[in-house]
Amino acid sequence: MKALAALIATLAPATAFAASTLHEDNSGIFVWVFLGFCALIVVVQVMPAVILMLGFAKGLSAKMSKAGVAVNK
Repeated sequence: MKALAALIATLAPATAFAASTLHEDNSGIFVWVFLGFCALIVVVQVMPAVILMLGFAKGLSAKMSKAGVAVNK
């Protein structure tokens, strides 16, 4: 029990040295426009990939049902 009390007494003052203000990044409008543009590029690149994967799944399921493979429902 004394070890636990000593540990708490040692760690408790460490919170006194924590930062008292919020971190300001000073990002201007151009930084946010650039990040938005990067996000737009990522979304535009992901959309065709998702459509392609859905097409593969649709074609595979149609091929399996046409071949007479039983599908669990």
